[in-house]
Amino acid sequence: MRIVQKFGGTSVGSLERIRKTADIVESSLQEGDEIIVVVSAMSGETNRLINMAREMDANAQPREVDALVATGEQVTAALLAIELRRRGIKACSFSGAQAGFQTRGNHAKARISNIESRHLTKRLKQGDVPVVAGFQGVDESGNITTLGRGGSDTSAVALAIAIKADRCDIYTDVDGIYSTDPRIVSNASKIDRISYEEMLEFASLGAKVLQTRSVELAMRYKMPIHLRSSFEPVEGTLVMEEDETMERETITGVAYNRDEAKVTILGIPDHPGIAANVFGPVAHAEINVDVIVQNVSEKGFTDITFTVPRSDYAATIALLETTREKMQARDVLGDNTVAKVSIIGVGMRSHTGVARKMFEVLAKESINIQMITTSEIKVTVVIEEQYVDQAVQSLHREFGLDQPET
Repeated sequence: MRIVQKFGGTSVGSLERIRKTADIVESSLQEGDEIIVVVSAMSGETNRLINMAREMDANAQPREVDALVATGEQVTAALLAIELRRRGIKACSFSGAQAGFQTRGNHAKARISNIESRHLTKRLKQGDVPVVAGFQGVDESGNITTLGRGGSDTSAVALAIAIKADRCDIYTDVDGIYSTDPRIVSNASKIDRISYEEMLEFASLGAKVLQTRSVELAMRYKMPIHLRSSFEPVEGTLVMEEDETMERETITGVAYNRDEAKVTILGIPDHPGIAANVFGPVAHAEINVDVIVQNVSEKGFTDITFTVPRSDYAATIALLETTREKMQARDVLGDNTVAKVSIIGVGMRSHTGVARKMFEVLAKESINIQMITTSEIKVTVVIEEQYVDQAVQSLHREFGLDQPET
């Protein structure tokens, strides 16, 4: 098989961990697989480099910051290649630019536009092991660019697609996707297989196991992802196209996100274009808006409530205060002590009463629902943050996701 293996920061966090990573690569080669490796920077290295840049200049030029932080992955790639060659394996490290990653867009938020991968494919056929620095590429002007947090996942999936790999294995410090956070529910169960759509919902709700963009890419090109542990030799979770087996389960898991804030604009004149006046400036400020609720108009006025990432809360309130007069709004209120809790599952498509059951469970726990949003495979509620653990535990139990006690 032809496989792209990606190793995250904790998997290559020290020389000893890099040697363990080399063990995994060597074992795959012994099974006859063709392997390309994509690596992250050692855990904590990207933050260290960013902090150094800020110490030099709090407003350092983004081009230079990208050039600096890209070295983290290059160090890891070179060290792993050195270890593999010491073992007699023909390995060679590549920066993102050398690997053929072409990008477009802003520094620190670049997107992959193309991968010139023929030279990597040629090396594979010669029995070589390319070790590629993830998270980076080069733009049309020859500048080094980075893809944003978690960008090595996207690099790996994109490379797997480009070289027509059979699978993309992503190694991390967890052994798969669980029905919920095991730190909240100790008997959460590991999911053997999960659909791309479900994985996207988990990722968008704060599950940091896989980057959202990498799952979107995998879904678009039908590239299977095997999420597995670099610390334990066990099967992980296969992220793949939905199949009949998946449809039999109503709920796959319970997810949550504490990084939420709620903003309410009161007393806005209800006329065509008001939503554009509200969300236009927010979008221009590159603030991501999620759940949106607009009240029924009363006497020509309405209220609009929406959620934003907690890190954008202060900026959103400040922005709306400056535009409140133009919007003719009565007031702007906010609350940065809310969170989202969601139930996710492709089985919702063929099962009725799922949302009703969720609301009944929360009511039984005396947890007030402030906002609700749904999709074909997800129901999300906004609640007070202090009730997140209680909500997750009760929903996980009542939907039958707890593992039997052994």
